Amino acid sequence: MKICLIGGGTMGEAIIDCLLTKKVTKKEDIIVSDISQTRLDVLSSKYGVRVQAESKKATEETDLILLAVKPQNLKSVTKDIGNLSPNQLVLSIMAGTNISTLHSNLNHPCIIRAMPNMPAQIGEGIIVWTATVKVNRNQKDMAQTIFKALGEEIYVDDEKYIDMATALSGSGPAYVFLFIEALIDAGVHIGLPRDTAQKLVIETVTGSTHTVQKTGKHPAELRNMVTSPGGTTTDALFSLEKGRFRSLLVEAVAAAYNKARKL
Repeated sequence: MKICLIGGGTMGEAIIDCLLTKKVTKKEDIIVSDISQTRLDVLSSKYGVRVQAESKKATEETDLILLAVKPQNLKSVTKDIGNLSPNQLVLSIMAGTNISTLHSNLNHPCIIRAMPNMPAQIGEGIIVWTATVKVNRNQKDMAQTIFKALGEEIYVDDEKYIDMATALSGSGPAYVFLFIEALIDAGVHIGLPRDTAQKLVIETVTGSTHTVQKTGKHPAELRNMVTSPGGTTTDALFSLEKGRFRSLLVEAVAAAYNKARKL
């Protein structure tokens, strides 16, 4: 599988790292194009991949073109790329850029739109994706191979779910990081040393997540297992519910979804 990566920023580099670490493809089968020669030099030196400043030349003789640029750069990038071969697959991870926009700019029928989240940078992400009708089974398999190197993947048959995933899993890590940060601060507030509070919180969040995954139980059932009648957890949960913790989170995700639809 020969891959052309347009955009060598943070996510672009993370994809290169994951693909090579998990032996999805060889370094000589990856070519990167970026407007920054400095970034190209760094990626070439660090990973041994091929680099090319001109996007059009970079896409030649590649099976898959992965767009990892900012949405505002789409028009200039697609203009530089020009016409693609009918059998080439375009895979876009640009936030807020729908398939219709990609198709009109590229004039190309084989497009996959995907939404990875930030943990994909360490190979533990979740990627939600969809494809146009012109994308064949072999091309879908290529895309899945890339996604699995970045973490887990979910295919959806309607593009509307991509915007929903943007609000939930795409922005989701920020919600979780804020929760972790606040919980650490709470530990410090009651008297714990910060490093101890951080260790306790991280292991608690990690362990709780794994418990949901491994037991298959509903989170509400697991929560009830921790909550003894009249105990400390009961008082803590009462304070959270009194402060509209649950409804505020729902409102936050809805706000992110509405924003994603407007982009």
